Amino acid sequence: MRALFLCLGLAVLAGCGHAPPSQTHDACLILEDNRSWWRALQRTEDRWGMSPGLQLAILKRESSFDANARPARQRLFGIIPGRRPSSAYGYAQALDSTWDWYREETGRRFADRDDFADAVDFVGWYGHMSTRLSGIPINDARNQYFAYHQGHTGYNNGTHRGISWLSRAAGQVADDAARYNSQISQCRRRLNRRFLGVF
Repeated sequence: MRALFLCLGLAVLAGCGHAPPSQTHDACLILEDNRSWWRALQRTEDRWGMSPGLQLAILKRESSFDANARPARQRLFGIIPGRRPSSAYGYAQALDSTWDWYREETGRRFADRDDFADAVDFVGWYGHMSTRLSGIPINDARNQYFAYHQGHTGYNNGTHRGISWLSRAAGQVADDAARYNSQISQCRRRLNRRFLGVF
């Protein structure tokens, strides 16, 4: 009997997580395959004003929607695994210190970086702080990503300028956000109808 409960418990825990989407190009397919994500994106949009498409675009860039993503370990002599270059973790690749700031500012003490709803709320909150601290409109995808990557002090000091790979990354986030928002506009009614009453 104990073994049965253990197996059931493990099955429940396994069902709580989401595998990364098999494709990341179509927002409607992503959300149809991950039913709870749509409600989480809507809550973040209602709370912080950031569009669902931009939320998704930032997570795609940061983690490819992998809940357990971490930076690759540095290698000593090209072989021996060393330390990770940062404490970034989860869907949003938030650093320990930034995640602690988020939890303190929002009162969400039990938020987890590997929980999709918490991760998108973090992304929306960070965008809100970028508006407050750096004057970036909440849905200016390119500059929101610059501030997300460089931090507000770095962005305000212009550290993002002249970094070609970062400029390309921000451009990709902007393109993804525009595409995702356009796609969502086509399936929003279907998503709302499908998920009505589920949560």
